[in-house]
Amino acid sequence: MTRSTMSLGETELLLESGKLALQAEGACVVTLGETQVLATCTTAKPREGIDFFPLTIDVEERMYAAGKIPGGFFRREGRPSETAILTARLTDRPLRPTFKAGYRDEVQVIITVLSADLANAYDIPPINAAGLAVSLAGLPFDGPIGAVRVGLIGGTWKVNPTYQELELATFDVVVAGRKNDQGQVDVLMVEGEAPEGSWERIAGGGGGTPPTEEVVAEGLEVAKGHIATIVDSVRAFVAQAGVTPRPFEPTPAFAPDTWAAVQEFAGPRLAAALVPGKTDRVSNLDALKDELKAHLLSTWGEETLAARASEISPAFKELQKHAMRERVIREGIRLDGRRPDQIRDLSAEVGLIPRAHGSGLFQRGETQVLNVTTLGMLRMNQMIDTLDPEDSKRYIHHYNFPPFSTGEVGRVGSPKRREIGHGALAERALVPVVPDEDEFPYTLRLVSDVLSSNGSTSMASVCASTLSLMDAGVPIKAPIAGIAMGLIAEGGQFVTLTDILGDEDALGDMDFKVAGTKDFVTALQLDTKVTGLPAEVLAGALKQAKDARMFILETMLRTIPESRRELSLKAPRVIMKQIPVDKIGEVIGPKGKRINEIIALTGADIDIEDDGRVFIGSRDGAGAEKAVEMIEALVNPHMPEVGERYDGMVVKTATFGAFVNILPGRDGMVHISKLGRGKRLSSVEEAVNVGDKLTVEIDKIEQDQMGRTKVSLKPVGEGWDPPEGGWPRVEGEEPERERRPRREGDGRGGGDRGRDRGFRPRRESRDR
Repeated sequence: MTRSTMSLGETELLLESGKLALQAEGACVVTLGETQVLATCTTAKPREGIDFFPLTIDVEERMYAAGKIPGGFFRREGRPSETAILTARLTDRPLRPTFKAGYRDEVQVIITVLSADLANAYDIPPINAAGLAVSLAGLPFDGPIGAVRVGLIGGTWKVNPTYQELELATFDVVVAGRKNDQGQVDVLMVEGEAPEGSWERIAGGGGGTPPTEEVVAEGLEVAKGHIATIVDSVRAFVAQAGVTPRPFEPTPAFAPDTWAAVQEFAGPRLAAALVPGKTDRVSNLDALKDELKAHLLSTWGEETLAARASEISPAFKELQKHAMRERVIREGIRLDGRRPDQIRDLSAEVGLIPRAHGSGLFQRGETQVLNVTTLGMLRMNQMIDTLDPEDSKRYIHHYNFPPFSTGEVGRVGSPKRREIGHGALAERALVPVVPDEDEFPYTLRLVSDVLSSNGSTSMASVCASTLSLMDAGVPIKAPIAGIAMGLIAEGGQFVTLTDILGDEDALGDMDFKVAGTKDFVTALQLDTKVTGLPAEVLAGALKQAKDARMFILETMLRTIPESRRELSLKAPRVIMKQIPVDKIGEVIGPKGKRINEIIALTGADIDIEDDGRVFIGSRDGAGAEKAVEMIEALVNPHMPEVGERYDGMVVKTATFGAFVNILPGRDGMVHISKLGRGKRLSSVEEAVNVGDKLTVEIDKIEQDQMGRTKVSLKPVGEGWDPPEGGWPRVEGEEPERERRPRREGDGRGGGDRGRDRGFRPRRESRDR
């Protein structure tokens, strides 16, 4: 068994191997605090005919890791949670480009979360464990890789902060990298965000440092120092384990003479095919490829062409890559004719969807995203059953990438990992500016539908989301915009590209997405393919991204300069009211009777929190206001007085009258004689039924022998008020006689006259 420990700031990272999962080709356990993961690596022979590297990263959450029993009917883990999927993507991004070019074996890395201490996030150990497991398997791998989290807390970058420490942070970033041949750390992946509450820590005088581009660049340099420590420790660990690397000789995708033939025919014709429009460019390239195959058929013959058919496409693609990159480096001209720092044409629109609470359409060149905002009561918060401390989510962002957005036919169904990742990135970008629930007591769900795609739909989703939120009347703290940057690195020259196309992402060396306000960064995501990227190039890319962000924000704010002052009429109206905690029971009532009465009378939705916050919502607003009045009456009860009128509802009927609710927890009785409009009723239901609305006036208030207050009511209003002179007497009906007070011996309560009329005391039982 091999074991190694290293110090990273105030934390220790423990590496172990040789005890668990011994049949895997590479296996290790990595522990940070009491958060622990097992990583295994296994391989299989390559599938015939594949032209890509089939790497699969799976993250398996085990709820026992946090001492939990899974929720749901089956009480076992099911499909991967969003956290598990995002962690798998986070691990894949620095791992995949580190394998040697041309390697085609199937590789599967499974990361099992064994322990989660709910202090140290479990996303850092998997990246380090995956790199170590691959190294222990002896695969052709230019690693190892290392990963750390750094948090900006009180103006200082802290390595591997806990969840609790991040509650004081203004920026949280995960950085992964490796060491190059010169002993320098190459950054392979960056994932950063301004956590929830960071705006208040920055703007509220809490000592928070804003994560400007310069500050974020400093954080990346801090992370690189700790990555170097991890890489050195892993190298020593692998050497101690006595791993023998597998022999690997990459097979070229195409032979030199194939490349020469493709270059000779297609090279001179390629420039004319690379027109600015994506659709025309694709058509031109397809036509040129068909011409190339026809030329090779006539030159090589059918037998040679069939033998080398698999070499033509990769050679033709490599030719496109050379042409695109050379044009950028030598002429400063990109595929669509733009300069390196130029943004495509922009457009923004709001209020497109008639029934939506808010909607925004953002278009940048051929990339077009529609975002729709829906507001709901706080009980619509998403419940989360994962290994994170977070158990619910109020701001939810979903991203959809249908096949028609690229003009293709494809499967439509549950979201893929990429869609979940892009939605999470857009969500993180906007979380810092979403108002808290005390200020804006709503659950927010945003859906980004990609209608057309040609580069950076995730950042277009950020822009469309801002437009949609402002259109819905959500009082966001600041508008957010996003931009995707690229890089071409050739012969020691580095050219940063603003607003990259899809082809520039595929054929370039970097994909760098940055989102933020006009003042600071709220989210960033970086993936690079080059080694030896100077720090000043990365800092320059951040500065160039800020210039682009300012330009995009100007366009967006010309469309809608600020959030609408009023919510959409189609959105629910939600009011938050604070009541004393000891009054919660009075508002709810026995078995929920009172709260259900309020809901029935007003049509409002009501949620009551344990801290006394009451959230009241309704579609028209009037119901919410009425519910607030009724709750206020329960918390600060008003004693009714004779002559007061109420709009009540019949809650019960009896043979002698109808009971009408006039205040929460307060009913009064309308006698049957007052319901007949001058006629005798055989039953109360001839006039009113349970659930009927009735305007009543307090006629009498009296105390019974038990000290309880009894309220007598009479109906008033149109159809109930008697005409001048009173209701007409019914033909043949005796007028009601005036009641006389009881007197002793009048035959109604005992006395001699009672005995004379047959009353006798009960005889004693004969058994006695």
